[in-house]
Amino acid sequence: MRILLIDNTELNITLLKHLIKKIPEYEPIAFTNPLKALIWCRDNEPDLVVVNYGMPEMDGIQFTQQFRGFVNNAEIPVLMVTANSDTSIRQKALASGVTDFLNKPLDNIEFITRARNMLALRQSQKALIDRAAWLDDEVRKATAKIKDQERETIFCLAKAAEYRDPETGAHIQRMAHYSKHIAHVLGLSLQKQELLLEAAPMHDIGKVGIPDAILLKPGRLTPEEFVIMKQHATIGYELLNANSTHLLKIAAEIALTHHEKFDGSGYPNGLSGENIPLFGRIVAVADVFDALTSERPYKKAWSIEDACKLLREGSGQHFDPICVDAFFSDFDEIMNIKNTFLDEAIEAENHALF
Repeated sequence: MRILLIDNTELNITLLKHLIKKIPEYEPIAFTNPLKALIWCRDNEPDLVVVNYGMPEMDGIQFTQQFRGFVNNAEIPVLMVTANSDTSIRQKALASGVTDFLNKPLDNIEFITRARNMLALRQSQKALIDRAAWLDDEVRKATAKIKDQERETIFCLAKAAEYRDPETGAHIQRMAHYSKHIAHVLGLSLQKQELLLEAAPMHDIGKVGIPDAILLKPGRLTPEEFVIMKQHATIGYELLNANSTHLLKIAAEIALTHHEKFDGSGYPNGLSGENIPLFGRIVAVADVFDALTSERPYKKAWSIEDACKLLREGSGQHFDPICVDAFFSDFDEIMNIKNTFLDEAIEAENHALF
């Protein structure tokens, strides 16, 4: 713990050092040149500054103004020593950031008492700063724990859905990463990109409420069966929206809206255009592309060319044009995602885990 002393007279510095010895837990750092003292302050933080007012190169007020300009120096107490009793000078000094004054010649007892009081104030300030940093760290830990719990919840729900849905875990991985990529191209913040990556896998969780006879039917659904199948969007929303966390609220929104169409012909609510939440519009593109290009028990995988053609033809009707354009803006990345999350690799990973 250090006390910074600035006085252009060597004799005064010697006197101040002698007085500081009566506060043994503090080390005096002394300068006769205020400019050199400022250079020291760039990389060091004193607990108290004692500065003389009348100095030739830079007076105490000018020093204090520059000292206060350094990061973290706003609360460090500054004690100015002066033989000048001019009220206007003292007012200017206070405005520059001086904390208190002592008149020359110094009264030794008064100096030590004032210094101890200011140092006690500084220690209280530092304790508050430390406490605030501790609290901030605890909040970060608690937030991280909540996020981990959310991820675990989503993982468990996704696994539960996989047991009933013929779609694979690789599909969930691919469409989530496609979605993040679209969000990146659209200029969404990294935080929103990560949120979408974590929430998108829950888009079809509502299928857990669809009867096996319909969900696992190998052929085309009848109109009556399709009405029941469409209920998975609402079921998914109700399952996820019951949770109060932000991540699951977003997942609920995606579950409800990823089958809406840009022209208003989708389900369950017939939303159109920008009335469909952006995340829902993004996931619609990602989900359809991967569903088309993936093999299922009831269908063969489409070619990449045919799937791309459908997306382009559906732009402005089924899909939001800006999302389609974003999807195709860096198609090499789309193919990289597709080749990274292969069905066989994800299945092998699942067997290893369970």
